[in-house]
Formats: sequence, C-alpha cells, structure tokens
Amino acid sequence: VEYEVVRDAYDNCVTVCNMENFDPLGIHTGDSIVMAPSQTLSNDEYHMLRTTAIRVVRHLGIIGECNIQYALHPESMEYCIIEVNARLSRSSALASKATGYPLAFVAAKLCLGIPMTEVINAVTKKTQAAFEPSLDYIVTKMPRWDMAKFENVSREIGSAMMSVGEVMGIGRTLEESIQKA
Repeated sequence: VEYEVVRDAYDNCVTVCNMENFDPLGIHTGDSIVMAPSQTLSNDEYHMLRTTAIRVVRHLGIIGECNIQYALHPESMEYCIIEVNARLSRSSALASKATGYPLAFVAAKLCLGIPMTEVINAVTKKTQAAFEPSLDYIVTKMPRWDMAKFENVSREIGSAMMSVGEVMGIGRTLEESIQKA
C-alpha cells in the first residue's frame, strides 16, 4: 500500500492518492499491478495509514512531495513502513495521472516556500493544491516487459525492478480498468 503526500513549509499537509499493489510483498512496485484508490482496505485501515503518512511527513520535516510504502498484515491492523521516498518517483507519476493532481509542479512550488493554499492546480485551473482529490473511478497500472531484448535475463520477478514501462487503464469498476490496461 502506498500514499502520496504533499506538505508545505506552513505544515499544510494532504494525501493526494493512495494505491494498492496487487502482488505480494517482495515484488518491486515497478513490476507490480497497482490500483488507485486501494480496493481492499477497510475504512479503518485506510485512515490509520493515511494518518500515519501525514505524521511521518511532519515528523521528518519533509517539504514538497513524499511517497510512503507500507506492508499491511491482511488479518490485523499491524503494519510496517517499508520505505519513505522524500522525492518524486514512478509511483508519483501514476498518482498524478490517476488524480489529475500535478505532483511535480506542486512539489516545486512548495519547495520554493509558496503555501499550498496559494498554488493553483495547473490541471483543473480552479482548485488549490490544498484540495485532496477523491476518485470515483479506478485506475490500474500494468507493468510491461521486453525480455526478448536481453539475453540470459531471469524471467522471475522479485525485489529488483525488471519492467521497461507500464500502461494504465481507467474504469468505473476494477474489471473495466484492468481490461483497459
């Protein structure tokens, strides 16, 4: 499970997108099927991880954009933070496309000390960066491989990313978004 979070120098903080990896822990996010928003989290799990993400970003003093990745036990509320990326990542690009929230643009403005409430979303041209997007659709990201280009390469996926790209599908249902991807 991943959360994309932005925070400004005035401690305004929002979660832009949460995403869920379809594949189990141990598979690199770049090689995983990813859905936004998450599809299996309960409301309590969603808010627990969201609250934790905001607390971590504030505790670390991150200004700009941050990606936090979790491992969540499927039968309890136990979780671990796998990594905190205080930078834009491949997941950030997916989150931007999925939500229409221009993470790179907003992060750059926030790093210059501009308050989130004064940054207008360059995509919508109406909402402030302090506006937290809400999705009424599902985005699915599917990794792409081109193993034919490389000789003697392992075809097993694991913790090292091997995909060469990705495709994205948007739909009203999980099935529709997977089929479009």
